[in-house]
Amino acid sequence: MNISEAVAERILELCKQNNITVNKLSTISGVTQSTVNDIVNHKAKNIGIITIKKLCDGFDLTITDFFDNDIFRSLEQELY
Repeated sequence: MNISEAVAERILELCKQNNITVNKLSTISGVTQSTVNDIVNHKAKNIGIITIKKLCDGFDLTITDFFDNDIFRSLEQELY
């Protein structure tokens, strides 16, 4: 799993935990629906930290809490 896939998985996990849709997350975070859809559908490869921060704000979650998850602990180094 790469970092963009891990971010997508974490967002979907948090949506499920908070009982909200991706569309609702888009509305409360101020990130366009197309951007959120691109992230969760693995179309976005370089997700900006500002976008992740806005999504975290939508979840009422810190960036530290967002990344403090086993999904990110098991990532291997990406070489391009």
